[in-house]
Amino acid sequence: MKKDSLALRFLYNTVPGRVLLKIMAGRGISVLCGRFMDSPVSCCLIPGFIKKNHINMDDYESAEFHSFNEFFYRQIRKERRPFSSDPLDLTAPCDGLLSAYRISGDTVIPVKQSLYTIPELLGNDPAAYSYNDGICLVFRLCVDNYHRYCYLDDGIKGGNFFIPGELHTVRPIALAALPVFTRNCREYTVMETAHFGKVTQIEVGAMLVGKIVNNMGAGEFKKGEEKGRFEYGGSTVVLLLEKDRVKLPERLFDNTRRGIETRVKMGQKIGRRV
Repeated sequence: MKKDSLALRFLYNTVPGRVLLKIMAGRGISVLCGRFMDSPVSCCLIPGFIKKNHINMDDYESAEFHSFNEFFYRQIRKERRPFSSDPLDLTAPCDGLLSAYRISGDTVIPVKQSLYTIPELLGNDPAAYSYNDGICLVFRLCVDNYHRYCYLDDGIKGGNFFIPGELHTVRPIALAALPVFTRNCREYTVMETAHFGKVTQIEVGAMLVGKIVNNMGAGEFKKGEEKGRFEYGGSTVVLLLEKDRVKLPERLFDNTRRGIETRVKMGQKIGRRV
């Protein structure tokens, strides 16, 4: 059993751990961690992180890093993340471990996890009701993933809306104990896309994540254009799709029901417009 698993089991499954968790999940701890990760002193962590997570630096643009965070959101070479050229292909907006859920009414019921509603997820924004009986895609980014995310289609977007909250880990042990996605800090954007209707993308912060950084406010965007990035920590991107807009392989839903997350890369085809 890995040491981090033991630590998480202590935090989420014991009474003393839950007391400590209230402090750990507060934004103040993550802000302090973020400040350290932005400092030149944090550069000493980079070599060990590369070795531990088997990161191939040849995949990334050459750069001199002045902090761990600069390394963490390093820019990947474009040829390493090609986007499908077919406009009817639904593409992954980021690297990550994908889970796919059919929304029942306005409720998402994850396997062995806490259920949550789309209005709760979007802070009761009326846009939430566009996704009744639609699809919810959850991309869980691990620390060794590429931590920038892109637009999945051409379109026009509204502003970025931030919902304050706590900062729990997005690992399965926390998802099983708490409705993490409706308790964590998150930022969402409602997008009118050219081929998939109204799509909402939610970036969810996690324990020890300093920031969610989106590059632009309301305006036009293009498929494959960078939308933003996460700074240090594991994180999650959630996509909400309207009913009968997209056809996904049934194996994605089957895997999710079995508790299996499907590894995907940014730009990869994951579905097709209906």
